[in-house]
Order: sequence, then structure tokens, then C-alpha cells
Amino acid sequence: MKVVGLITEYNPFHNGHLYHIQKAREITGADAVIAVMSGNYVQRGVPAIMPKHLRAQAALQAGVAAVFELPVFSSCGSAEFFAEGAIALLHALGCVDAVCFGSECGDIHALKRIAQVLAEEPEEYKNLLRSSLKSGLSYPRARQEALKAYLHDETLDAVLEHPNNILGIEYMKALYRQKSPIRGCTIRRIHSGYHDEELSSSVSSAAAIRKAISDSGSFHEPAHCSPSETQAVSDSLFKLKDQVPAHCLRLLQENFYIRCPVYADDFSLLLKYRLLSETKETLTSYADISADLANRILNRAGEFLSFGQFCSLLKTREITHTRISRCLMHILLKITDTDLAAYKKEGCPYARILGFRKDSTNVLSLIKRSSKVPIITRPAHTAALSDTGLSMLKQDIFASNLYESVVTDKFKTPFISEYEQQIIKL
Repeated sequence: MKVVGLITEYNPFHNGHLYHIQKAREITGADAVIAVMSGNYVQRGVPAIMPKHLRAQAALQAGVAAVFELPVFSSCGSAEFFAEGAIALLHALGCVDAVCFGSECGDIHALKRIAQVLAEEPEEYKNLLRSSLKSGLSYPRARQEALKAYLHDETLDAVLEHPNNILGIEYMKALYRQKSPIRGCTIRRIHSGYHDEELSSSVSSAAAIRKAISDSGSFHEPAHCSPSETQAVSDSLFKLKDQVPAHCLRLLQENFYIRCPVYADDFSLLLKYRLLSETKETLTSYADISADLANRILNRAGEFLSFGQFCSLLKTREITHTRISRCLMHILLKITDTDLAAYKKEGCPYARILGFRKDSTNVLSLIKRSSKVPIITRPAHTAALSDTGLSMLKQDIFASNLYESVVTDKFKTPFISEYEQQIIKL
């Protein structure tokens, strides 16, 4: 049996994701598609707009055989850390033949060429990078200039200035470094760009769809909406009927004002509480937070109004809004540099399944036979985990319960502990 793996967020699931599943199966000749999906927090350093089990359900209804959760330390990390964690998980399953990802260029050879340099880091390239950094360029720009000089290719700007190309390079780099036999392949993104916020004719970006969801109503006090108001907002989501598969639209409408939507600003008071208890020494212990950023956070803490506003307040020409958001999320979720070092050293200590299709039990049987790590079906079943694996799982459970607490508070729905969540079976 041939299996292709997808690395996803499905935030939310849309027509482009359905196209990705279909094309991945087609170009790899795979018999089954499995997905590694971010849990309740995504790579931009914000909460997912819908809980992970709903997004997993959407993927399963679209034909994915099984969905595994990418641990939060990876899902909320830099592109490099996100890619390393996802590739490590796919590799650990022991049965994945190929990983297929979207890119703006659609050229796997161009991405491989760059990834190999970054994976091997030849001395000439490192010297060029050091020189670019000394000239005052930000790290991403310095790396871009160093790669162009090392490969003697001025056309690389067309590849290196697009987010999905960069992520694809990180996937390929992770495959090289982990010496994985998994084959990398890519498909060209169709229609909308990653950051486009306007709906197109049929395949819009997730950013545009999230904006359309946000524009569907006011979420200040959703629990106080009358049934007619809630229905009116749900009906307004019908404008997404050409953007998402029908089953996803139903899932969104059925859970609107009950389980979703969730935004970064819904975590504002939680973050403010955390910041009030921090010092420069504690802040610099969290992942990605430098002494300079710690000082900026402390100096401007009195101006905090909301999660998003504080990100905008802290960002500079050198530090992007997204990176600030990830740093603040690391504080909120208590993800430290020590944690990341331990997790990176351990690799992938387990694979946690969020859901599967009942007609794909042969895929699950294959995974159970071939997996190099324990398959976690219930968070209480931890006997086979290492100390590091147990620590990682506890961090995921805390992060998920925090997200669920926000859902409970925002929509006045019953709290469902991570220990009570059921695997989705379709």
C-alpha cells in the first residue's frame, strides 16, 4: 500500500485543501492519504479558528484516511521547527512513501536545490551568510542574499519571497537532515495567494475565508444573541458556499456561536495575566524571546489592550507581527527554550491520532505495524512514553484545555476536558 502524507492546518478547510488531497493522491499514485495537522494553535502564533476535532472531521469527510496532531511546540514554531516536527512525525509512522505540499513555484527541483545547501551548510555559504548579517540585514534577507551568491542565481528572489515556497524548502531540508526515505513532491498553489484577504471565484486563501467568517457578525457577546440573530449570522456564511466543500459549510454553520470562531483576542486577558507575572529573566526563558524583546514587552506592558494590538505595538522592522505573535503564544503556553531543546533532541516520541475513517482500517493496521513510536489514542494511555514524550503530551493537553476554556467562556458551552475528547470516527 502506498501512503502519501500531507502537512496541514485546515484553518479552516477549503476548496484548495480538497484540491491538494486529490492532486497528492494523483501525482504520487497513493492508495491512501494521511494528514499531520496543527492542533488548536497554528504556525502564525494564534489559535485556530475552529477546534482541532472539527477540523479533523472536515479532513476525514474529504477523504483523508487518518489525521494525526502536530504537537503544539511544533505547530506554533518557526517555519523550520514546524517542518522538522511534521516531517519527524511522518517519518516515525514508518509507512509514508511521499509527502506532498503546496508551493507558489510548483518546482520541486528548485526547492530541493536550495534545501540541500541549507541542510549541508557548506563553509562558503556560512561565510556569505555571516557577511550579509554583518551588513545589517535581517536573518531571512541575509539568508536570501547568501543563497543567491552561493548558487550564483539572481532569480532565486522569485522563489525565496513566497511563504509556501519557504515552507516547502524547510520540509525538504528536514527530509535531508533526518535522512528520511520519504520522497518530497509539490503542487502549484492555484488562484489566491497565501496572504490574499479577498474571496476569489472558487479557491480563496484561508486568510480570505477567515476574514469572511469574521465579517459575518459581531463576536463581542455571542452568548447574548437571540436565536434569530444567530440564524442570520449562520445564513450569512452561505456566501462561502463556493469556497468550501458542502460538508465543511454545514460543519461551520452547525458549530457557529457554539464552538467557533475563536480568535487571538479571545486570549487577551489570559495573556495579560501571564505578562503581569513575568520578569526579564523569566521572559527570556521562553522560546524565541531575546533580551531586547523581553525589555520591549516589559516597557510597554502598561499599554496592553488586546493580543493583536500588543503584537502590533511590539513589532519592528526586524521583528514581524507573526514572530511577535508566536513569542507571546510561547509565553501563554509556557513553552521554553529548554523544552524546545529537549523535544528537538528526542525527535518524535509519539503519534497522537485525532480521527480516522472506518473504511480505512487497513491504513491504521499498516501504521500500527510499521510505526517506530507509540500511537496515542487516548491521552491517559502514556505507559509507553519516555519522560520527554510525557512532558510533550502534558504540554499539548494543557494547551488544548486552555483553548477549550476560552471556547467555554466565549460561547457558554460545557467544558470538554482533553481527557474526555473522543477520537473522530467516520
